[in-house]
Amino acid sequence: MRKDVRILLVGESKVGKTSLIMSLVSEEFPHVVPYRAEEITIPADVTPERVPTHIVDYSEAEQTDEQLFQEISKANVICIVYAVNNKKSIEKVTSHWIPLIIENTDKDSRVPLILVGNKSDLVEHSSMETILPIMNQYSEIETCVECSAKNLKNISELFYYAQKAVLHPTGPLYCPERKDMKLLCVKALTRIFKVSDLDNDGILNDIELNFFQRTCFNTPLEPQALEDVKNVVRKNLSDGVCDNGLSLKGFLFLHTLFIQRGRHETTWTVLRRFGYDDDLDLNQDYLFPPLKVPIDCTTELNHNAYLFLQSVFDKHDKDRDCALSPDELRDLFEVFPYMPWGADVSNTVSTNDNGWITYQGYLSQWTLTTYLDVQRCLEYLGYLGYSIVAEQESQASGITVTRDKKIDLQKKQTQRGVFRCNVFGDVGSGKSGFLQAFLGRNLMRQKTIREEHRSYYAISTTYVYGQEKYLLLHEVFPDFDYLSDADMACDIVCLVYDVSNPYSFEYCAKVFKQHYMDSKTPCMMIATKSDLPEIKQMYGCTPLEFCRKHKMPPPQSFTCSTAAAPSKDIYTKLTTMAMYPHARLRCMCTCNRCTFCLCQNFLNSELLQTVRAKLYAVVLGRHVTQADLKSSTFWLRASVGATVFAVLGLTMYRVLLKSR
Repeated sequence: MRKDVRILLVGESKVGKTSLIMSLVSEEFPHVVPYRAEEITIPADVTPERVPTHIVDYSEAEQTDEQLFQEISKANVICIVYAVNNKKSIEKVTSHWIPLIIENTDKDSRVPLILVGNKSDLVEHSSMETILPIMNQYSEIETCVECSAKNLKNISELFYYAQKAVLHPTGPLYCPERKDMKLLCVKALTRIFKVSDLDNDGILNDIELNFFQRTCFNTPLEPQALEDVKNVVRKNLSDGVCDNGLSLKGFLFLHTLFIQRGRHETTWTVLRRFGYDDDLDLNQDYLFPPLKVPIDCTTELNHNAYLFLQSVFDKHDKDRDCALSPDELRDLFEVFPYMPWGADVSNTVSTNDNGWITYQGYLSQWTLTTYLDVQRCLEYLGYLGYSIVAEQESQASGITVTRDKKIDLQKKQTQRGVFRCNVFGDVGSGKSGFLQAFLGRNLMRQKTIREEHRSYYAISTTYVYGQEKYLLLHEVFPDFDYLSDADMACDIVCLVYDVSNPYSFEYCAKVFKQHYMDSKTPCMMIATKSDLPEIKQMYGCTPLEFCRKHKMPPPQSFTCSTAAAPSKDIYTKLTTMAMYPHARLRCMCTCNRCTFCLCQNFLNSELLQTVRAKLYAVVLGRHVTQADLKSSTFWLRASVGATVFAVLGLTMYRVLLKSR
């Protein structure tokens, strides 16, 4: 909505321009009228639309043509005043004033015009018969008002219509020649319909209509009012109501009807609620709400955003196969002005055997966008109508900004859900294969990927001690000298070398020494193509000796030349190291099967937390005071509790050993 409205009154001398302004302000006809009234500002709380309004008068006797041209260029709406009892002043509307205004206004920013017939108290007939052809000739003319400054007839209405012409203009919405809505308006309302169609069945049912009504007008429709609306559509359009719900055609017909009946404000209220500006483009403030992301912090989707995205996926997964076919994906992105996901997305996230993006892959791609380019994520959520459907203030409420990584290191724990792994390796070392294997693709499937559809990112979920986390792999170009510190920053480094190439390891050692030897970022060495015979690396020491010297885990063997999908154990190890960079982990397998992993899972389980809480309650019985600490009974109960807890722990450990 505009911050203010500027109304300019022009016309021949003696038609009553100044009298109209003074009659509005004083609410009585002035007997002494100056050549020109000073600019008047009406406060927002006085105007019907709650917008400050500036009313500017023009006098040929006091102002030059240059001053007139300046006022025309500044005006939001121009009232051309004529006297209904003066034919010459009516003729001047088309012969002088309209051409002058059109000539001095920008063609791209059309200024609405209002024809004002003053002095209606002096004649018994109306001038509308003469004015209607003029209105049909010029699309810039919003309306015509006949009034009288002397008896105050239609004075308030005149300035209300002037305000309305600016705040709720007809021009962007409707074409009078075709008597139909303009293409941009139809496109905007179609997006609004699709966003409001929560089950994607092509019909707005009663629940969806009431949600739409509450969203736009803060009040639900009464059942009878809802039925009346449907009946109006039924009478005028055979396929406007289907299965007792409003179809897209019916929805568009209703808004055409509102505009034709002069209720532009209804359509504009809907458009602005869904983020559109006066040119029917989505407002930049709507698409990009303010979001501050400090240095060393990352951005992730929160629980509410994931729930919303899940509902969008379910809405478009019509065959319920937990994957989006190309048609379903196009349908999902119909509310976008362009297709946001290219062919490379299918090689960035998990897909099914048909190459369709799965539910997990869909969420992974959104997670990737949020992490790498949060502004683009805000834009995409805006197109989907997140703030409206999820009933949030803006898309920014769906984003979590993580705390500084330095604080995580100090506290030795993190709440992050996404971890970035930079993958370095020489040309031909198997970096791309390592990324694709994370998505479950063996070497045979990788050979089907076209070069132009190749992706340098791969993202999916892993489980670390029972917690689901996202691991984002980024393949860094071998010539990395041009990369910035921000590009090099990550949670873990993966150094890939080819066991069958004697010169492959040297590159990894160089990267480590140049960029990560003195950093706190954990590193892991990956020995790829382990299915091939291993050849001695032409370096000063073996990869194992290098890792021991720099206190790194031993090189991890890896191959994607398998019949089935490659193992994901190595990716779980990477995520574990990224989550616990401070810890020298006794176990690197994180397989959830060995004794260490089972004990970790047990210690983190809700069952153990509940048992521990109950033991504390039984042993202590009540709040500990200073007197308790001096009591032998208290210490006896505490000792018994500790013994019971130790016995339970030892028993559980033996059971785990036996099962192992």
